[in-house]
Amino acid sequence: QVQLVESGGVLVQAGGSLRLSCAASGRTFSSYNMGWFRQAPGQESEFRAGITKSGSVTYYAEYVMGRFNNSRDNAKNTVYLQMNRLKPEDKDVYYCAASRLPLQRKTDEYDYWGQGTQVTVSS
Repeated sequence: QVQLVESGGVLVQAGGSLRLSCAASGRTFSSYNMGWFRQAPGQESEFRAGITKSGSVTYYAEYVMGRFNNSRDNAKNTVYLQMNRLKPEDKDVYYCAASRLPLQRKTDEYDYWGQGTQVTVSS
C-alpha cells in the first residue's frame, strides 16, 4: 500500500503561484495514477488535476485548466502540482490520491490518500 505525504501549502497572494509536492513510499508508485483534490471545511473533495502512471497524460478540472500543471517524477516517487494565477477560491486543503484506474475524477475511484496540505490565498 502506497503512503502519501503532501507538502508545499502556504499563504500566497491572489494571482501568485505555488508548487505542491506529494511524496509516496514504496516501490509501487509507478503502478498508480495520481490525482489532486481540494476540500473546503464541511464539504466534499473536489477534483482538480490528474496524471497517468507514466506521466504521459494529464487532465484537469475546467476551473483550473490553464492555471494548474500536474507532473510526476517516478524516480523520486513524487507528484507535483504547479498552481499559477491563484484565486481566493483555490484555498483550503489539497490532497493527493492514488488510483489503479486512469483518468478518474471521482473520489471513490482513488484508494489511497495523503494527509493534506493547507493552501491559503489572500485577496
